[in-house]
Amino acid sequence: MSGFTYQNHQLYAENVALQKIAEEVGTPVYCYSSKVLLENYGALEDALLRVMPDHNFLIAYACKSNSNIAVMKTLADAGAGMDIVSGGELKRALAAGTAPDKIVFSGVGKTVDELTAAIEHNIWQINVESVPELEMLSKIASELGKTARIAIRVNPDVDAETHEKISTGRKEDKFGIDIDVAAEIYDRAAELPGLEVLGAAMHIGSQIAKTEPFRKAFVRMVDLIEDLRKRGHDIQRIDVGGGFGITYKDEAPINLDNFAALLKEVVAPLGCQIILEPGRAFSGNAGVLLSEVLFIKDGATRKFMVTDAAMNDLIRPTLYSAYHPLWPVEKRESKTAAYDVVGPVCETGDTFMVNEELPEVQQGDLMAFMVSGAYGAAMSSYYNTRPLIPEVLVKDDEYAVIRKRPTVEEILEREDLPHWMA
Repeated sequence: MSGFTYQNHQLYAENVALQKIAEEVGTPVYCYSSKVLLENYGALEDALLRVMPDHNFLIAYACKSNSNIAVMKTLADAGAGMDIVSGGELKRALAAGTAPDKIVFSGVGKTVDELTAAIEHNIWQINVESVPELEMLSKIASELGKTARIAIRVNPDVDAETHEKISTGRKEDKFGIDIDVAAEIYDRAAELPGLEVLGAAMHIGSQIAKTEPFRKAFVRMVDLIEDLRKRGHDIQRIDVGGGFGITYKDEAPINLDNFAALLKEVVAPLGCQIILEPGRAFSGNAGVLLSEVLFIKDGATRKFMVTDAAMNDLIRPTLYSAYHPLWPVEKRESKTAAYDVVGPVCETGDTFMVNEELPEVQQGDLMAFMVSGAYGAAMSSYYNTRPLIPEVLVKDDEYAVIRKRPTVEEILEREDLPHWMA
């Protein structure tokens, strides 16, 4: 994580001390590095350009991983498109300055209003995931007198060999259309007004550590596209999704040159534009969650480190049993101790680590949950009436608050008593 290093025993985000951010913004707080975001985007772009310099591709950041507008704009300004999954994310993408012809709309449950907005903004591609969606989209586009550019998301029935809750390309998963009946659905789509069927899409999961699941899925998709072309369909694009794994503990991420070489070998001969949708791979290690130690509590059998960050701020450990390295903001020479690292929320599940060997800490120490830039702030909630925590973006020796912490009063203002209680 080149954006987060120790300088004189203090943890820095680029050239800003996290201690300074904690003092001026308060904790808990998310902190993102512009440098790491751009390095991650550049690493994928460079690998693609090295391996297939003349091929047409679109890197569309899966902004569900971190949808802060400043984070999105950082990537959009570097050339990234956006992969969106809601009408709200469409508005965010446009607010971040993303050109409509770089926006791809995925998702299994799009509404009439969301599809209408996508058509009206003439976005690059809508990935259709069911026959009812296909028919609804045709109806909307026809009524608007417009044409929607679409790909059909196909479920290739490939196990991504990742966590159960983030696998998306198996036959039993809710996403996409079964590859065995996909050709018939393409035939149906070609008959419907208001649609321009240009592509095929897939996405098999997230935090994928091996290239072999991608190879299996790519081969199946290439076979499908070749068959579709024989049936008269002009398939010009293939959306291969994202899902590149990153390092949280000891995982080895996919070698991007090897991944690009796989694309060149299997997919590029189709001559299609290749669309990629990385999310976590860009934002994950670009962010940390900064927290203060509230108490050290000696239990009957465990020592608890109670932090002011909680599961409503970072739900991944509770939801996925995910691991986030915990670094002290001030690096001291000290002994280690085994801690259960927990938050203040009234749930036993509000636990980040169990029996983890860490440097000894004291009440008031600052700690950083590393690799927290993806699915941290984006999945946070107001549980226990805890305000959503601030987000900060760092660039070299400057930082800016890019989401402020609301007061409890501001939260309560959004609620109303019914008239019989007023």
